[in-house]
Amino acid sequence: MTVRLHWFLPTGGDGRTLVDRHAYGRNDARGTAGVRAPDIEYLAQIAKAAERLGFEAVLTPTGTWCEDAWLTTVALAQHTERLKFLVAFRPGLLSPTLAAQMAATYQRVTRGRLLLNVVTGGDSAEQRRFGDHLDHDKRYERTDEFLSVVRGVWGGQPFDFRGSHYEVEGALAALPPDPVPQLFFGGSSPAAGPVAARHADVYLTWGEPPAQVKEKIDWIRSLAEREGRTVRFGIRLHTISRDSATEAWATANRLLDDLDADTVAAAQAALGRSESVGQRRMLELHGGSRDRLEIHPNLWAGVGLVRGGAGTALVGSHAEVAERIEEYHALGIEHFVLSGYPHLEEAYWFGEGVIPELAARGLLDRATAPAGAPLLVAGGR
Repeated sequence: MTVRLHWFLPTGGDGRTLVDRHAYGRNDARGTAGVRAPDIEYLAQIAKAAERLGFEAVLTPTGTWCEDAWLTTVALAQHTERLKFLVAFRPGLLSPTLAAQMAATYQRVTRGRLLLNVVTGGDSAEQRRFGDHLDHDKRYERTDEFLSVVRGVWGGQPFDFRGSHYEVEGALAALPPDPVPQLFFGGSSPAAGPVAARHADVYLTWGEPPAQVKEKIDWIRSLAEREGRTVRFGIRLHTISRDSATEAWATANRLLDDLDADTVAAAQAALGRSESVGQRRMLELHGGSRDRLEIHPNLWAGVGLVRGGAGTALVGSHAEVAERIEEYHALGIEHFVLSGYPHLEEAYWFGEGVIPELAARGLLDRATAPAGAPLLVAGGR
């Protein structure tokens, strides 16, 4: 099992700050320094950099403050050649038959470059913006049915299904996707685990310390075995990698400089209202305090002070970051979905610094090595 590397497309905006201009009363981008709009030209720069540096795919988020993931990535496919797109979407906001058809079309348009990230949703307020009024556990129940229909539609024959949330008759896609997109799925609650075991190709966790990640792996693996299935594993992390550990930690500390106490308090209050068990676990890593943010060697919880979702970063020299990746890999983590602020520059820091370290450790498949230009050595001219 080699390491599979993925990057991130900041379709809600990017910049040199952790402050989210959309949330907590900061709706004016001009009020936050260093913010970059998620226009197609900038996102194309990131996608091209990720492809050049050897990342397999880029994750595109879903939610109120993001550009639509399906439309954005199919446009970016025209700017890239090999890069895959890990498209996040929410079951329940569209028909499962339609989602299956969309995925099949996407695979033909992009020649097989679609991966799917299933986001059930842990925030009822966010769900209600899209007209969804189910509670947390019911959403996972619906996701289970949704993915059963999607898999059935991809089977190539008319498919019937009757459940509590969906009922379809003769559902099919005229041309099933080839290849069938891999399904990435996350969730830390008791309601999420069985759904992951039945449907996920890759179970994706946020970046908790290794001991806690191992507990999740063991949990999902045992559930999948009961279903007669094998699930692979991935982790979602930010990265701050530099030529020296001192430089990396200085960069992390600078990201905290524009986080005043009121901003952190407002963010923690908003995030604390989430129903997501994974989000609660992220908050517990730092408790809203700046005092002990390095929660495991080179694992920093500072991002989670103000941002929801993945709240931890690997911070250190290129060799140290590679060592932490190797540590997670030894637990069974295959897919690493990474990001950093700003995403364009951090892609290069990681790609030019950490990827060679991973290759030297024998963790990368040679076929996925960066496709950059050859190194030209001066000959005295």
